Amino acid sequence: MADDNGSSVNGLGWFLAGLGVGALIGVLYAPKAGAETRSDILAAGLDARDKAQQLAERGREQLNDYAQRGVEQVNDYVDRGRDYYERGRTQWSQYVDKGKSMIQEQQTKVAAAVDAGKEAYVNTTTSES
Repeated sequence: MADDNGSSVNGLGWFLAGLGVGALIGVLYAPKAGAETRSDILAAGLDARDKAQQLAERGREQLNDYAQRGVEQVNDYVDRGRDYYERGRTQWSQYVDKGKSMIQEQQTKVAAAVDAGKEAYVNTTTSES
């Protein structure tokens, strides 16, 4: 993209330089009367202005194209970011739920072990007495 912009600007500069040199040579070697020469110079100047306007319009169109592509890429990256965020959030929720379930299982096992220990203690102390 950078090469296109540089060559367009560079090309416009060379075009204008060539236009000036050509006009100067034309004035110096033209076998026409002063009024005709002035008329020709005016026509050449108007033509150069029109070409410069066309080049400027083409440049604006390219700039709009580049801007639109940039917006589309940014939107694509934003959408990808949202997708990654949602996937991560979903995975995190799954891990939290799995952790809660494991804790609940361990609490149940510990409670059962405590109850079994109490029962064994009661059985042992009542049978000894």
